[in-house]
Amino acid sequence: MTGGAGAKAPGIEFRLMDAEDLERIMELEDELFGEDAWPRSAFEAELFQPETREYWVGEVREDPDGGGRGEVAAYGGVMCVPPVADIQTIGVARSFQGRGAGRRLLEILIDAARRRAAEDILLEVREDNARARDLYTRRGFREIHVRKRYYRGGQDAVIMQLDLSEEDA
Repeated sequence: MTGGAGAKAPGIEFRLMDAEDLERIMELEDELFGEDAWPRSAFEAELFQPETREYWVGEVREDPDGGGRGEVAAYGGVMCVPPVADIQTIGVARSFQGRGAGRRLLEILIDAARRRAAEDILLEVREDNARARDLYTRRGFREIHVRKRYYRGGQDAVIMQLDLSEEDA
């Protein structure tokens, strides 16, 4: 299954994540998030809750027609318990940052929340992650709260919200 409209970034194919992706996802998770990385067990638990969760992976294949797995460019997931959805995680490999992968993945997760009848989408982002905060703001998310010292090392988390009912009106 591939994403709908806007589901592609140049050279990246997006599809639903499965357990076979976890080894590659964990390498990238550790590289991107270090001490704040999710453990493998968290991803496994998320994948086994399809009634409320949807996880996606974007990959680049050397041979697009050859099948198999490619290099992971991005991954992310959303939890939806209507009327609220929560983007649980988004990771984009450093070599693919600034090339549209995060933006496309964000749209896929928003579409998933919309299909699952969400009216609002929440997410949290490190206060010092200016690139991600800018992406979310440009997409229409607004800052609604700060969780002080939420991350290891004492970094704050900024809680952001996108009101889908306003977008759909």
